[in-house]
Amino acid sequence: MDLDAFVAAHRAEWTRLDELVRRRRRLTGDEVDELISAYQRTATHLSVVRSSGYDPALAARLSTSLIRARAAISGAHTPAWQSVRRFAAVSLPVTIYRVRWWWLGAAAGTLLTALLIGWWVARSPGVQASLLSKSQIADLVNHQFRNYYSQDSATSFAFKVWTNNVYVTAEVLILGAFGCLPALIPLLNLAVNLGVEGALLIVHGRAAEFFGLIMPHGMLELSTAFLGAGAGLRLGWAIIDPGSRPRLQALAEEGRATVTIALGCILMLATSGVIEAFVTPSPLPTWARIAIGLFAWALLLGYVFVVGRRAARAGLSADISEAPDVAPVSA
Repeated sequence: MDLDAFVAAHRAEWTRLDELVRRRRRLTGDEVDELISAYQRTATHLSVVRSSGYDPALAARLSTSLIRARAAISGAHTPAWQSVRRFAAVSLPVTIYRVRWWWLGAAAGTLLTALLIGWWVARSPGVQASLLSKSQIADLVNHQFRNYYSQDSATSFAFKVWTNNVYVTAEVLILGAFGCLPALIPLLNLAVNLGVEGALLIVHGRAAEFFGLIMPHGMLELSTAFLGAGAGLRLGWAIIDPGSRPRLQALAEEGRATVTIALGCILMLATSGVIEAFVTPSPLPTWARIAIGLFAWALLLGYVFVVGRRAARAGLSADISEAPDVAPVSA
């Protein structure tokens, strides 16, 4: 083998490999493919040089280039901050957007049930008497409902509310996987509590107090609970009717989406917990407290129906990528 001719023929390829390795953090998709191809060709060249035994220095130089290229190919990783950014900007909003009809359905069904229960209780003194005694109703209306939000320190109450709401949301989310229907039980309990307490306060002239204390945190808190229920119901339905997908594939895909939503619910419930502990019982005017809650709720809706919708229309997904078809092999 004419070593000089061999080096002259392939020097440009080796130089290009070194250049791609230096620019590895800024490579396009085509350049990544080029890097892998250049790595494989250079590995072949090193084998030829080693078998000739003529130039140990050239062999060492090519070995060093290959080591760096191998690290660039197989050792590359996405920085943690980029993963967090993708989760916040793509994964979470697009996943919530894609379960929007289940989410909105859970919300509509629960609120409509609460409204019907409240109307029934408000119009039926006999039903009210069967639920609570007069003294218990008086205590609920005059003291218990209002004092609930200020009975503990704000920090302690925020943590207490957050853990309780996480438990409730996890309950409806997980129960949805068991054939959908079990997830409706916590939603029914929620509707009953809203309807009964709302009716009792309203018929006793405390409507402003009821809505003034519920709405600041309730818009975001209830939306999160409905989201968890919707995600759980969709997961359960994927098991019952996977559509054109194999059942195991549908379960895996919806399961991963559900985990993404669960993480988002934890963050949303932390926000609503802070509002419930620090804003709801605060001395701010009712309109100001409701405005703060409305602002947080509007941010959630904009996040989902603007950011999530845009990501969905762009074809982006929170799911894992397919494994590569070709992996580089070492010399």
